[in-house]
Amino acid sequence: MTAYAELRAQLATLTTEAFRPELAEIDRLSTLEIARLMNAEDATVPAAVAGELETIAAAIDGIAERMARGGRLIYAGAGTAGRMGVLDASECPPTFNTDPSEVVGLIAGGPSAMVKAVEGAEDSKELAAEDLTALALTADDTVIGISASGRTPYAIGAVEFARDRGALTVGLSCNAGSALAAAADHGIEVVVGPELLTGSTRLKAGTAQKLVLNLISTLTMIRLGKTYGNLMVDMRSSNEKLRARARRIVSLATGAPDAEIEAALTASDGEVKQAILVILGGVDGPTAADLLTASRGHLRAALTHTPR
Repeated sequence: MTAYAELRAQLATLTTEAFRPELAEIDRLSTLEIARLMNAEDATVPAAVAGELETIAAAIDGIAERMARGGRLIYAGAGTAGRMGVLDASECPPTFNTDPSEVVGLIAGGPSAMVKAVEGAEDSKELAAEDLTALALTADDTVIGISASGRTPYAIGAVEFARDRGALTVGLSCNAGSALAAAADHGIEVVVGPELLTGSTRLKAGTAQKLVLNLISTLTMIRLGKTYGNLMVDMRSSNEKLRARARRIVSLATGAPDAEIEAALTASDGEVKQAILVILGGVDGPTAADLLTASRGHLRAALTHTPR
C-alpha cells in the first residue's frame, strides 16, 4: 500500500471526515434551508463539549498549578487547529493582563501559516520539537496539542516531545480513540460527528476547539486570581473603550462614586484590581500593591488583610 493509499484509508475511519449521503444535494436547497441545516449542526457542539467537562476540568487544575509556579501554557497545532490556539493565546494579554510569553500559540509553519497554508508543515513531528526547543520548554509548562483528526504529526510530536521533558500535556481532538489523546496526560476528545461539508473541520470541529480553548484559558485565569467574581479585574486598558470598561468594572466591584474611582485609579497607576483594593480595603495605592503581591494576585485573599 502506498503512503497516499494508507493515509486515505486512515481518513476513511475518522468521523470528522465521514461523507453524509443525505446532504449530497445540499447545493440544490435555498440559502435559508442550508443556513437552517448548518445552524442545527452547530447547535450540537456544546453538548459534545459537555461530555468532556470532567477531563477538561482536570486538565485546567493541572495547568493552573503549573502556571502558578511560573509555567507557561503553550498551544500547538496545524491549519485551523493551530489558528485557534494562536487566537486564544493572543486574547489573553488584553483580557487578563498576561505577558505574551505566558500563553503561547504555535502553528505549524510559523506565523505566516496564519494566513497562508505552509505545505508539509503539519506532517512533521520534528518541526514541533524544534519549535518547542526554541521556547526552552520546562517541566512547569503545559503543551496542548490541537488536531481535529487527532492524527496530525505536528500536534502529536509536540505532545510527545513535551511529555518526554516532564511538561504537562493535553491532546484536544474531535475523534474518539485518537493517537493525540493517547499520547497526552489528558486526552480531550470532543466527537462532533461528520461535517456539513465533508472533511471541512473548520466548521463543527473548529467551533468545538474554540469552546474548549475558551474554557481552558478562562478557567485557568480564574484559578490564578485574574478575576473578581465574574469581573475582569486584570484587564489591560490599552484604548479608550477599555479605559471606560476599567472604570465600569471598578464601579461594579465597589459601588463607589466616580470621583472616588478616579482617585483610586490614579493612586494605582490605572491598575483595576489595585484600585478596587484601595476602595474596598481602605488602603493607599502602594499598600494595595504590596497586599496583592503577597496574595499572588488574588484580590479576595488580599482583602482579608485590609482594615475594612
